[in-house]
Amino acid sequence: MNKNNILHYIIFSVWLINGLFCKVLNLTPRHQDIVAEITHFEFSKELTITIGILEILMSLWILSKIKPKLNAIMQIIIIAVMNILEYILVPQLLLWGRFNIIFALLLIIAIYVETFHLNKLSQTKSYAFKS
Repeated sequence: MNKNNILHYIIFSVWLINGLFCKVLNLTPRHQDIVAEITHFEFSKELTITIGILEILMSLWILSKIKPKLNAIMQIIIIAVMNILEYILVPQLLLWGRFNIIFALLLIIAIYVETFHLNKLSQTKSYAFKS
């Protein structure tokens, strides 16, 4: 397993863990509190579970490697928007407060590097061996 695959599975795991364990199974109730505070929605539990299911679907899309560039762009947009909203609206509910934005930025960088640099390098190497 090369570094590209390891990073790919780490990114996959982040989405799966956050979706399944933190939101669907509610092992981190803080996520439901964040959704309730931001949306002021009466059914924040159901909305949190829906978000969790969508995150699980994102993890499966990542795993499938179908349209990886579109997938990466979607991930980056979702992570950026979600974390900016949390930074502004509910920093008190975040695990590391306003420092959460740093971890979001690191994840965005990892997604960008994995998709747009490491994949390109691995494709270049495979073509070199085929010639």
